[in-house]
Amino acid sequence: MGIVYEEKTNKSLNEAIQVLEEKLKENNFGVLWQLNFKDKLTEKGLDFEDDFVVLEVCNPKQAKEVLEKNSHIGYVLPCKMVVRTEKNQTYIGMTSPETLIGLFDELELKDIAKDVEKSLKKAIIDSI
Repeated sequence: MGIVYEEKTNKSLNEAIQVLEEKLKENNFGVLWQLNFKDKLTEKGLDFEDDFVVLEVCNPKQAKEVLEKNSHIGYVLPCKMVVRTEKNQTYIGMTSPETLIGLFDELELKDIAKDVEKSLKKAIIDSI
């Protein structure tokens, strides 16, 4: 996987977000924050055609574990997931925790990142 993993879904934007949140919860992740760039840009007087919703998600146990080993990992936490539309199609995706944590060159954290990535991918696949 590269830096981005993404799947297409036939669900509407709101349906995809709702199901994704449920699937994340089943995998011990919670949504800490959510932002729709389209709404924010419109609020600032800028046109943006498609919805682009960023969800910051976290598994508290795993976050604590990596932060205790290297506090600099906090610069790439929480994990970012996106539900977006393009040409009337909805996509669910994420940035790769394994790739991001891999930038810190600490092998012991790589296994945690692999587990996180596996859980997030499962949540996406179960959401489509």
